[in-house]
Amino acid sequence: MNFEMPQFAMAAPEIWLGVMVCVVLIADLFDRSQQSRLAFFLTQLTLLGAIGLALYTHWGMERAITFNGMYVSDSLAAVLKVTVAGLSMVTLGYSRDYLRQRDLLKGEFYLLALIANLGMFVMASASSLLVLYVGLEMLSLSLYAMVAFDRDSRIGAEAAMKYFVLGALSSGMMLYGMSMIYGASGSLLIDTIASHAAAGDNLLLMAFGMTFALVGVAFKFGAAPFHMWLPDVYQGAPTSATAFLGTAPKIAALALFLRLLVDGLGDLHDQWQAMAVLLAVGSLAVGNLFALVQTNFKRMLAYSTISHIGFLFLGLIAGTPEGYSAALFYAISYGIMASGAFGMIILLSRRGFEAEMIDDMRGLNDRHSGFALVMLLLMFSMTGIPGTVGFYAKWLVLQSLIDTGMIWLAVVAVVFAVIGAFYYLRVLKAVYFDRLESPVPIEAPAGQRAIVALNGGAILLLGLFPDRLIEICRIALGL
Repeated sequence: MNFEMPQFAMAAPEIWLGVMVCVVLIADLFDRSQQSRLAFFLTQLTLLGAIGLALYTHWGMERAITFNGMYVSDSLAAVLKVTVAGLSMVTLGYSRDYLRQRDLLKGEFYLLALIANLGMFVMASASSLLVLYVGLEMLSLSLYAMVAFDRDSRIGAEAAMKYFVLGALSSGMMLYGMSMIYGASGSLLIDTIASHAAAGDNLLLMAFGMTFALVGVAFKFGAAPFHMWLPDVYQGAPTSATAFLGTAPKIAALALFLRLLVDGLGDLHDQWQAMAVLLAVGSLAVGNLFALVQTNFKRMLAYSTISHIGFLFLGLIAGTPEGYSAALFYAISYGIMASGAFGMIILLSRRGFEAEMIDDMRGLNDRHSGFALVMLLLMFSMTGIPGTVGFYAKWLVLQSLIDTGMIWLAVVAVVFAVIGAFYYLRVLKAVYFDRLESPVPIEAPAGQRAIVALNGGAILLLGLFPDRLIEICRIALGL
């Protein structure tokens, strides 16, 4: 057996994250500030360094594989990692004051976020079923702990238990599917699996494995009918954990789909396309119809997430590089929108009060017109109104569907998008037209206010000038 020396430089982002997890752990032990300031700043520095290393080692490089075929370096990995780390920086920036007010500000929260990032980075560069699964579990275990971070919260513990049990079930199904794919191809390497899928070897066993793997992916996305955990977990978890859970892991779920089902089983597209259509239509229907009757803002955002996942699946269903790049653009846009929406909840909350009901948004324009404007941009973008990044996200996905002749599916998506506009506009009604008898001033640190403003600005800027981001997504998919 020949031993090939791995190219460690390619895995510099993961090595950096792994080393810094140890550094942050030790630094937090000696931090006497009781505010975990050192852990916070070191975590942000780590994520910033990871972004730089991901760009330096992956972006614009020829596709290269190392670690005996288990690790891939390409521009897609660069885009996925930069987005994951960037969204994590934003959500952790939002969370600091929220955690402090509830006596939850501990270094462990930042450690869990870093370990979750390491898992997502591993998934983005995985070229083996084993590596993909290790990254997925590293992410999942961190998220279970983050959801249960408030140990005194009964609803939080319940949400974490539901998430853990259903997450373990879906991981088991995915592992079962992977084992069948391994049995059909005789290899754990994605490239070898792809060659066997193209040759049609053991097609029936491969198709069974693909079905179970797709179910696992659908659960990680939160697509219907595997969405039952999502509203309860979003509502029960501390909002800082929900913000993290609702943004970067969605990019990781897309990485899982692209590496496993596109890179590995792309030649079986005709077989997984029909199942993906059911997931997409089901998610659009369940997400939009159930969101209509929600009064809790976090639950509404959970069902909104399900509907957005349906839209994201539409790009994957197209099965073309243009469709995959549209799905990537959609995932990045959604991450920016979701971080802003949860950031607004954190901003309006205070010690002893969670601003998680839609009624809590009443009179926001009277209290702070700037924050009301950001909320307007967020809701317009989620609806898909022109001038915001959400419009181009939906436009690109629909265009990829029409290009492949699936016009009926594009029409279904538009109908549900129109239905979805109702609950987004209901939030804006509360912000601009409803009044509070005794408005409470908004107390938020300057850092949080700045992040909210940047978040809203990014939605507007990318809505007016989306070309550069579209181009980056196309390059990442080899177009």
